[in-house]
Amino acid sequence: MQNNSIAYGFLAPALLVMTLCGVIPLAFVAFYSVHDTFAGNNFVWVGSTWFQQVLTSPDFYAALARSLGFSLLVLAIEIPLGIYIALRMPARGLLSSFYIILMAIPLLTPTIVVGYIWQVLTLPQVGLLTAGAASLGLDYDMTNPVIVWMTLALMDTWHWTSFVVLLCFAGLRAIPDDYYRAAHIDGASGWAIFRFIQLPKLRFALLLAILLRFMDSFIIYTEAYVVTRGGPGVSTTFLSHELVQTATVQFDLGEGGAISVIYFLIVLCVSWAFFTLIVPGGPGGSANTKVGPS
Repeated sequence: MQNNSIAYGFLAPALLVMTLCGVIPLAFVAFYSVHDTFAGNNFVWVGSTWFQQVLTSPDFYAALARSLGFSLLVLAIEIPLGIYIALRMPARGLLSSFYIILMAIPLLTPTIVVGYIWQVLTLPQVGLLTAGAASLGLDYDMTNPVIVWMTLALMDTWHWTSFVVLLCFAGLRAIPDDYYRAAHIDGASGWAIFRFIQLPKLRFALLLAILLRFMDSFIIYTEAYVVTRGGPGVSTTFLSHELVQTATVQFDLGEGGAISVIYFLIVLCVSWAFFTLIVPGGPGGSANTKVGPS
């Protein structure tokens, strides 16, 4: 009992910070979502009115579809690419340490800096990407929605693939050498080793990578806003941009609060679904991972 008290004592500062930075702001957002405001501080209860307005708005569903589409696009690129790079990295030695440091550089770059870097790269005529495309006879037109989406996907891939690489690299290093020795004795091919040993052992690392990358890409705001401002048109106006536009520009606190609550519930449900798969022995998890055919 005394040990538990000490443990809770050490956790208390973290819980206090989480309460101040997370729970209290969320409570205020939930309050706004069921009230209308007049003259700044006069709040009137409106119940589910704002939620009904949001859930019947075509703009909300369009922004949600763009956010989900962007998340699926970058996951489809970064997860396979991260696995491939992790498999090709040297397992030990000075070169391995060098690659790990190299992979950490994009992760340490602030999101707003990433946005401005790629904004400069795509400047007309003088940007590295536009000039390089022009030298090849191609038109890198940032008013083309397809080009803009490709740019955002490339930017996100540069920034976050290293995260997937490091998770997969750590998972691969945790596989005992006995598995590989047994596979070589059995004459297993490289593909068989990957399919029946490496990939099953990477299951939890990959689930964690998919969860965290989905959450981050689904709520992307800063980088995309700096590069595209939501354009051309509304082609890159994601749900985060719609929320900021509603709550801070139009100052519709009630509607903005409703969007925030719905946004939060979507992320929470996806996180819970992955949590049940990641935690061993959980509702969707398993303490034992199958590593070969039966």
